Amino acid sequence: MSRLGMARRVFDRKPLACHLYVTDQCNLDCHYCAEYDNSVAHPQLDDLKRWMSKARELGCLHLGLQGGEPLLYPDLPEVVRYAKGIGFSVSASTNGYLLSASVVKELEDAGLDTMQVSVDRMTPTESTRKALKTIGPKLVHLQESKIKTQLSGVLFDDTLSECREVLDTALGMGFSSHFRLVHPDPRQSFRVTVGERERLSSFLDEMTTRKSGGERIHTSWTILNYQRSMLDGQALDWTCRAGYKYFFISSQGKFWPCSMVRTEIDIEDVTQAVLDSYDRKKSCQESCGVYCVVSTSLLIDRPFRTIVRELGVGPQQIPIRSGQVEDLAPLPHVENDVRDENLEIEPAVEDSHVA
Repeated sequence: MSRLGMARRVFDRKPLACHLYVTDQCNLDCHYCAEYDNSVAHPQLDDLKRWMSKARELGCLHLGLQGGEPLLYPDLPEVVRYAKGIGFSVSASTNGYLLSASVVKELEDAGLDTMQVSVDRMTPTESTRKALKTIGPKLVHLQESKIKTQLSGVLFDDTLSECREVLDTALGMGFSSHFRLVHPDPRQSFRVTVGERERLSSFLDEMTTRKSGGERIHTSWTILNYQRSMLDGQALDWTCRAGYKYFFISSQGKFWPCSMVRTEIDIEDVTQAVLDSYDRKKSCQESCGVYCVVSTSLLIDRPFRTIVRELGVGPQQIPIRSGQVEDLAPLPHVENDVRDENLEIEPAVEDSHVA
């Protein structure tokens, strides 16, 4: 997705990006995830191609492939190849268990741009088995590929004790990385405890400091500030653009404004008028943790400030911890290539349940 194309899309009515569930099935049972159902069959490849074509027709520039576990889908390289052929930049999320040299090579050859690997701990627990002890050896295949790779963890009580070690290890392996606060679940189906505010706050501060120092913390200043505001119980004035600038397509071809808000509208029946109807504040947006939607929404709300802040064009600035997105303080010098890599204008890379 070119920066020019992205900039144009910020100011028009067409969507920036969408997530496509290539399967609902998963090989894990993470306690903070409500986005898998092993009783649902994989969608047909021809259906996925039609839905991708519709998303491109609507104007989406970026496509994020997710599940479930996307690597369970047998024709995933062909999905990537088709998406690239119709003009998408393409990312995928995985828990890493099914990574192998052949899988990575097939996805690289198909044109996959970015892979996000979810890693929550150094060692597995009952609540999350996404641990570096298990998948660390598999990451070498991504190190040796041309696929841009990011490691992403979910921050909650059971990951707090090892999050710093995970972050250090990921950065040491050459991967950009971050953790995100587990978000409230409106269906109350999560089986995790958020954790102590002071410890969560301390780790967010550490990521902020390390990002300021030029380390490859793959999260935006805006989202770091947003998470701090959530932790501090401070309300932000923003407008959710889920369903308008960003949407999801279920494995059954349904249009979902986001992973937490679902409709029975077929994606092929969606028009610009349907998208426009979602350009409004929503009753569920307070303390929203679907960070890909939040990131896109804040970009649309404050495009110049956000882009300047993230790219370091002109005055180098970062939001301070006042709970106000508009409040700014000086940012220490950070090399432009680091800031560019961490720029969150490709939000579909993220897991929706993190991310």
